[in-house]
Amino acid sequence: MAEIHTSGPAALRRSPLAHLHQSLAAGSAAAPERFSVREIAFTTQIGVRATPGGAAHQAISEALDAGLPSGVGEVCGDPATTAALWLAPDEFLVVAETDRHDLLVALTDALGEHPGQVVDLSANRTILEISGDRARDVLEKGVPVDLHPRGLPPGSAVVTTLSLVPVLLWRTGTGTGTGTGTGTGNGHDEGPDSDTFRVMPRISFADHVARWLLDASREHRPASTPTDQPEEASCPATVG
Repeated sequence: MAEIHTSGPAALRRSPLAHLHQSLAAGSAAAPERFSVREIAFTTQIGVRATPGGAAHQAISEALDAGLPSGVGEVCGDPATTAALWLAPDEFLVVAETDRHDLLVALTDALGEHPGQVVDLSANRTILEISGDRARDVLEKGVPVDLHPRGLPPGSAVVTTLSLVPVLLWRTGTGTGTGTGTGTGNGHDEGPDSDTFRVMPRISFADHVARWLLDASREHRPASTPTDQPEEASCPATVG
């Protein structure tokens, strides 16, 4: 079995957006049914490189309950527990609950001596979860890909940009929203849906992405919402 060690008390770790949690909460509390955003911090993220049809791909697929995706945009698994996202024909990202070091060990053991790669990327990206019946409207201000459910259905993910920042965009769910409109005149052919997306920027861009989302969602909340107030440095992280 592979030996993988981590060190440092969990109580001392600080998420990339800990300094903005009060602003994110304030921006979400005003009208959460329309738009809300929160950070899901400290997830386990494992980069996998394995050629489809090869021994490494098969072994790693068997080590994951839901296997590895086989096509562009496909996601295998459950966002609440463990999921694997397609990034490229031989590249995948496994996203799991906090501190799943056992999963890293299992995938490393599955790879063994086969050609491929299993790398802990947990410190590479954070996750911003966006939901509400205006989540899609807000994202469409800065994302160039088609966010209609026909183009990006629930349970799919794409590599794209948000306000020119490279991100992974993962649509985890679409449900019936509170809106009753039958058309908005902006290319939407249905009333608002209560969507859930996960935006995954690299941590060096996380502050910019979070502030952009708060700014882009202003029209969907009262003008007096205090989202730009100074915050305490000890603001605790949110763990999904």
